[in-house]
Amino acid sequence: MGHGGDVIAELMTDHQEVEELFANIEELPSGDSRRKMYADQATMELVRHSVAEEAYLYPAVREHVPNGDALADRELEDHAAAERTMKDLESCEAEDPQFDMLVGKLMTEIRTHIMDEENNLFPRLRESCSAEALNDLGDKVRQAKKSAPTRPHPSAPDKPPANKLLAPGVGLVDRMRDALSGRGKES
Repeated sequence: MGHGGDVIAELMTDHQEVEELFANIEELPSGDSRRKMYADQATMELVRHSVAEEAYLYPAVREHVPNGDALADRELEDHAAAERTMKDLESCEAEDPQFDMLVGKLMTEIRTHIMDEENNLFPRLRESCSAEALNDLGDKVRQAKKSAPTRPHPSAPDKPPANKLLAPGVGLVDRMRDALSGRGKES
C-alpha cells in the first residue's frame, strides 16, 4: 500500500486491493491453505489501513465534516468489530471449522464499511476540505501505513494522541514477527 494522490484516492485503492484478496479467497475451495495466506495478507492490509484512518482521516472528519463526530465514531465502531474478527481469524488455519465462518464475517463487515465510507464519508469529506488538505492527508496516511502494525490489536487505542505514539513501536514488532514467520508472503 502507498499509491499516491489525495487521501480519498489512496484509501479507495486500498479498498480495491482488499477486495481482490477477498475474491482470491472466495475462488478457492474450503480448506485450501492458500485461503489462510490471502486472509493473512488481507488482515495485514486492513490493519495498516485502519491505523492510518484512525490517526489522520477520522480526526479530519471530526474537524471538517458537519456532524463529523458521530460519523467518525460509527467508523471506529466498524473498525473495532472487524479487528475482533481478525483477531479470532488470526489463530485459525484454513481447515479449521471456524475459518470459513470468520472469513465470511470479516468480508461482510469490511464490504459494508467500505460501502459506507465510499458512499457517505468520502463525498462529505471532499465537500468539506480543500484539495490541498486532502493531498496533505494522503501523504500522512501513506506515511502512517509504513510504520503501522500488521496484526490486529483490539485493545490498542484508536484515537490520537495515544494511537499515534504507540502504533510505530507495535508495527515494528509485528513486522519482525511477520518476517520470522513468513506471514503475508505468497508460497
